[in-house]
Amino acid sequence: MTYPAQPALLSAALAAAGRGWPVIPLRPGGKVPALHGERRCPGTGDCTGGHRTFEQRATTDPGRIERCWTSGPFNVGIATGPAGLLVVDLDTLKPKDEKGTPDGVESFLALCERAGEAVPTTRTIRTPSGGRHLYFLAPNGARLGNTAGTLARKVDTRAWGGQVVAPGSTTPQGPYTVLYDRPVANLPEWLQKALTAPQKPAVTPFRPTVVRNASRLAAVVLERETATVAGTAEGGRQAELLRAVRAVGRFVAWGDLDRTAVETAFTCAGESAGLPPAECRATIRKALDYSIRSAWPRETA
Repeated sequence: MTYPAQPALLSAALAAAGRGWPVIPLRPGGKVPALHGERRCPGTGDCTGGHRTFEQRATTDPGRIERCWTSGPFNVGIATGPAGLLVVDLDTLKPKDEKGTPDGVESFLALCERAGEAVPTTRTIRTPSGGRHLYFLAPNGARLGNTAGTLARKVDTRAWGGQVVAPGSTTPQGPYTVLYDRPVANLPEWLQKALTAPQKPAVTPFRPTVVRNASRLAAVVLERETATVAGTAEGGRQAELLRAVRAVGRFVAWGDLDRTAVETAFTCAGESAGLPPAECRATIRKALDYSIRSAWPRETA
């Protein structure tokens, strides 16, 4: 792997610092801070008076930045908390993920739809895997932390206690690049509420949906599969929802069940199991789309 020339990484660090965002060095070609942790603290330099965290050591000082990035090809990390940022990280699917499940972009779109809001326009970075980092200004007086999958599957956030890789950095998978060079928007109110709301969703009683104008077999399968989803324990709910929707999808493809009725029934079942509404909708939509495309003709079933 050939890393970018150090002047390019130095420029990336200075550019971030120029926006008022404190930066830290990351391991060359990586995403992990190139700074010692508390257990390995030598108690010298910046840590003479006690260990200083990466957030405390992050800097916008051009002199310190130049000394650091002329000593090695370090990637550039932005300490989101001290920078006053909250960054939404929309991840892509990994090879081990179930085929047909929504990725971070699709899950975030479902969140926006659920809130009745458009996808926010803000500074957006493309990650080497094809994911996205959406930058927002953190609200004054609110000390938001990091989240992992709290909002929806494949949607994480970085604020206090976290850092993001700045554009101009490169990993073996490729570079971080600016996708949309827009002003950094304020964190939307609906998104702030979602991040500060109680994290455990309320579980609502499940009542089987009565579907009219459906074949008897299709109605029975729908009732059985939705009941199974509603009774699934935490840890396997999303995977069970995906499997169950695919099992019913062929009846939608054949015209035995109305798609809207199926989506409503599984949304109710998923929410009863404790899944977030936005995650239910994204998973159901993606699974039905896949099932309808791949359903075999009825005569061969």
